Amino acid sequence: MIKIGRNDPCPCGSGKKFKKCHMGREDELLSGVSEEPSLKEIGEKIVSMPTVAYGRSGEMLDALDIQVLTGNPMGIKWVDLDTYAGFSFAGSGFTKRGEGGVFINIHKTLYADPHNLYIAISPDIDEGTLVHQLAHALDFLGGSRLLPGTLEPLAYELGIPVEHLEHPEEFAYWYEFLVHKFGVRPDADDAIISYLYGHQLLIKGAEIQGKNVFILKSKSERILQYLNDHSEEVDALIRGLPGYLGKRTQNQ
Repeated sequence: MIKIGRNDPCPCGSGKKFKKCHMGREDELLSGVSEEPSLKEIGEKIVSMPTVAYGRSGEMLDALDIQVLTGNPMGIKWVDLDTYAGFSFAGSGFTKRGEGGVFINIHKTLYADPHNLYIAISPDIDEGTLVHQLAHALDFLGGSRLLPGTLEPLAYELGIPVEHLEHPEEFAYWYEFLVHKFGVRPDADDAIISYLYGHQLLIKGAEIQGKNVFILKSKSERILQYLNDHSEEVDALIRGLPGYLGKRTQNQ
């Protein structure tokens, strides 16, 4: 059995640290002892969902040789977001009708299908969101190895924006690669990530994995300060892009 560290994300996919979730009742992770669905049941439900090809999702996957790009033999499958959101174990972060996309925690599907990552998407998903989710997948397979959606506890513990941990330098590398490959217009938030990447300000995946408080807090503060000091430049960059909410300041 894989050894799980006290401060690692719990394999159940809750987003909590192992010590605050299933530590001490590890048997529930692989058995049906808990009232919640077991990992086996969760995985079987997800992998039994039919694959979908919404928007440019099929085209994008067909154009990528993932193993050559990442050195990892795992593939990627798109599934329907509304169907996934209807499962009791999907989590509370969904609206009644799912919109956009979500990278499904690999711990939910690993036992049922160790050969693929799963991303749930909606029929109206835009190109920018597809590229963003694909960048997360490529980053996990051949980059930082960080799982999106599992870093909130660390961000809360450090008192820094979770976006600084969810989008490390390696994520931005893959995002830039995909944007240029598919000619996609970024939204405002992703344009800021690319801006920070271009100025070598993003946190590295190894630094996040290392959980060094001083490094992570100081780099996060540096990002916030840089955005604040260059707010006019950033505003000019993102004005008019999808998701533009006005000038970004140090407190945003």
